[in-house]
Amino acid sequence: MQTNRQWLIAARPEGLVKESDFQWRESPAPSPGEGEVLVRSVYLSLDPTNRVWMNEAESYLPALAIGDVMRGVAIGVVEESRDSSFSQGDIVQGLLGWQQYSAAPGAALIKLPKGLPVPMTAFFGLLGHIGLTAYFGLLDICQPKAGETLVVSTAAGAVGSLVGQIGKIKGCHVVGLTGSDEKCAWLQELGFDAAINYKTENVTEGFERHCPQGIDVYFDNVGGDILEAVLNLINLRARISVCGMISQYNSDRPAPGPRNLANLISKRARMEGFLCTDYSNRGQEAFTEMIGWLMQGKLKYRMDVVDGLENAPRALKKLFDGSNSGKLIVQVGAE
Repeated sequence: MQTNRQWLIAARPEGLVKESDFQWRESPAPSPGEGEVLVRSVYLSLDPTNRVWMNEAESYLPALAIGDVMRGVAIGVVEESRDSSFSQGDIVQGLLGWQQYSAAPGAALIKLPKGLPVPMTAFFGLLGHIGLTAYFGLLDICQPKAGETLVVSTAAGAVGSLVGQIGKIKGCHVVGLTGSDEKCAWLQELGFDAAINYKTENVTEGFERHCPQGIDVYFDNVGGDILEAVLNLINLRARISVCGMISQYNSDRPAPGPRNLANLISKRARMEGFLCTDYSNRGQEAFTEMIGWLMQGKLKYRMDVVDGLENAPRALKKLFDGSNSGKLIVQVGAE
């Protein structure tokens, strides 16, 4: 009998997540029931929303209870199937949690295609929920046009780096914000027109220097002061795609909102939030185009792979101190 290794939620985080907020458990691997599939996880995605899921309040998914397996998106291999849609050896993706084995309903899993000219990790770095978020969050929500100015926050992250590159493909002037000179250099390598280190530069002055024609499109991952600085410079009919608000995830109390939301009225601008799951049924459309761009050398991505499920809580903190380099994932087991 296989042993299942899991991380459970032990406490509600106060401020930054701590390793003591998790509890390690080992128990026998589950057996799949009728309509279920036993999956052995290979890669686990670490995302800022992991912190949101640890709160007592519901988000866009039901709140987890203390003692529940930590929620997380994973890619794995089907070990046993009691769902006719899946066979042993299939590669699947779903909310499998922070654990080595999971018995999941087949209806909750996505079967990943075989034979694509990309490694398995690409389904977290380029495709999967990362790809859907970048592609549709920019192209469907904001509909950028050639010659417009696009600003991207957390631009060196998994989503932001793709957003900026897609913006360049569509002919935009692209300005990215990130938190180190090394990451600014990475953005320049990706073809961004300018990069602003928000930790060492005055963001407003950076915008005035690199966005002389104002801001037409903003892909927001952070909220807070940077969103306020963007709103001061938006153009007529600007579009803002709200993907995340990582600046507020570790706050013990609600952060004050931007003081200049009225600019949305005077500029007749639009600000819209979304979830990548809104576009699950259009994944083929996005992935076909992005794989094409990858093969043409127009898209790049990079992975930050942490070895071992036991290191997941420690690795999660990298998303909030900025020490990750690319899409952060944990390798749970062998491919």
